[in-house]
Order: sequence, then structure tokens, then C-alpha cells
Amino acid sequence: MADLSMFGDAGHSEQFPAGHEFFVAGDAGDLMYVVLKGEVEIVINGKVVETVRAGGLFGEMAIIDHHERSATARVKTPVEVATMDQKRFIAMLSVNPFFAIEVMTVMAERLRLLNQALL
Repeated sequence: MADLSMFGDAGHSEQFPAGHEFFVAGDAGDLMYVVLKGEVEIVINGKVVETVRAGGLFGEMAIIDHHERSATARVKTPVEVATMDQKRFIAMLSVNPFFAIEVMTVMAERLRLLNQALL
């Protein structure tokens, strides 16, 4: 799992109860989220395909490629998240280029899981 501890003191965190939906598949997306505490389920076609825990991120694809959300993100347990829009994402990359590697690591892990699921 990528090291996203840099968000622990982000100062831009919010808390949400179990059952809250951050977004549903097909929504426009302009934020990504970093889980600071709790768990978020990623759901595709009614099936939970991943549980994102503290230190993980979700919603990154929408701020990178500007396409609709490909999945639904729903709070499994009470959660605290930090949010990041594209402007902050780009600023983070300029200050910490290794942040791009962290995000790509998350995306690569998800792609490998999908590849395994298709076998």
C-alpha cells in the first residue's frame, strides 16, 4: 500500500457516518479522497470490489482523466477523509514529485487485482 501519511495533518478533513455515499458510478468527479480513519467500500455493479482503509485513497481517476466516476464509494464504517481537488493535486506533485509514484502505485495495485479477478 502506498504511503499517504502526508495527509495525516492535512487540516482539510471531514467525518462521515456509515452508509454515506461520496459518489455513485456515472457522477462527475472533481475530488479525490484520502482515508485517514475508517473504511470505504468501492462498489461496481452492486458488488464490493475493494475496501479502502486508513492510508488509502479513492476517486483519483476523475481528477486525472476528467471522466465520470467508474464506481460508487460508500462509507463502511465511520470515516475521516482528506479531500484533494485537481489544483491541489498538481501543487502536491510540484512540491513532492514522489506523490505521483504513490498514486500510480495505488492504481497499479487496483489494476493487478482486476487482472486476477478476470482469470
